[in-house]
Amino acid sequence: MKTNKLVLCVFGFSLLFTVAAARAADAPKLTFKFTRASVPGSLQTIVAGINNEGVMVGQYLDKGKGFSHGFVLSGKKLTTLDVPNGHDTGATGINFNGAITVVGSYISSSGKSVGFRYTPRTKQFTDIPGPEGATPSYVTGVNDRGWIVGSYVDSKGAFHGFLLQGRIYTTLDVPGAVVTSPHGINNKGNISLTWLDSNYAFKGALYNYKSKKYQAIDVPGAGPLGSQATCINNEGDITFWWWDSSRLVHGALCTKCASKKGRKYYKFDYPHAADTAANTYPNGINDNHAFVGEYDDSVYGFLLGFEATFKITNTNHQPK
Repeated sequence: MKTNKLVLCVFGFSLLFTVAAARAADAPKLTFKFTRASVPGSLQTIVAGINNEGVMVGQYLDKGKGFSHGFVLSGKKLTTLDVPNGHDTGATGINFNGAITVVGSYISSSGKSVGFRYTPRTKQFTDIPGPEGATPSYVTGVNDRGWIVGSYVDSKGAFHGFLLQGRIYTTLDVPGAVVTSPHGINNKGNISLTWLDSNYAFKGALYNYKSKKYQAIDVPGAGPLGSQATCINNEGDITFWWWDSSRLVHGALCTKCASKKGRKYYKFDYPHAADTAANTYPNGINDNHAFVGEYDDSVYGFLLGFEATFKITNTNHQPK
């Protein structure tokens, strides 16, 4: 699992790749188009989220002092995010529509991770410290209702997920999990989560806000390390990381994943990444059949961002 999270900026050059994937005989054809890009002057770029207007958020590593910075990219306008009196800011989520809300985490002056909410219109940062008793907190997703998901460590060192609605925190723990970590939330209140079992294998789960129930969602054919669900859109599509038997990380997309009926998994790699033993990490996904992420640059050992679009044919699930 990578230890450094950074995000994307589509400046300078871009390369367009097309990949077709259909892993099951009864699955409709799925076509991906990848665009490669990176923040100018950065060592690394990770893309974490994208909204329905194509605004992207993430984190990049500068070449100067080697610090990480968050960013918001709207068209060709790049805004760098640095929480005052903190360092290593990273933006990890953005709401789908309307007034923009960005969420993420930073390292405080005391050396602990603290979640934040940022409003570009007012340029204001607000700390999201987690429930009472939390030590570090990490914020990963936000929907159009302003509901926020993330994770925290309690006073005993246990790792939990949380849902924040207004000022009310709800702790999220997948039954039997050693660690629970939500990544995305859609406008229906469906939450995509990753959790670790007692063998410390990665598992995916979907939490339904209305029923308060968890259901397993795992990439078929993953290796012993398993798979983790990253983000979910309003159509119920979910992106995944999954590990093969050699511990190489690949991407997967589960369409209609919030509903058991019609659920399909499609596996993919950033073009040529698997050929060079490089990893592919898909992250945020919007409602317009676009998602973002990063992959390993096998030559220099850095992470580079990408944006991808997908089209499904022979089905009613069509791009808008």
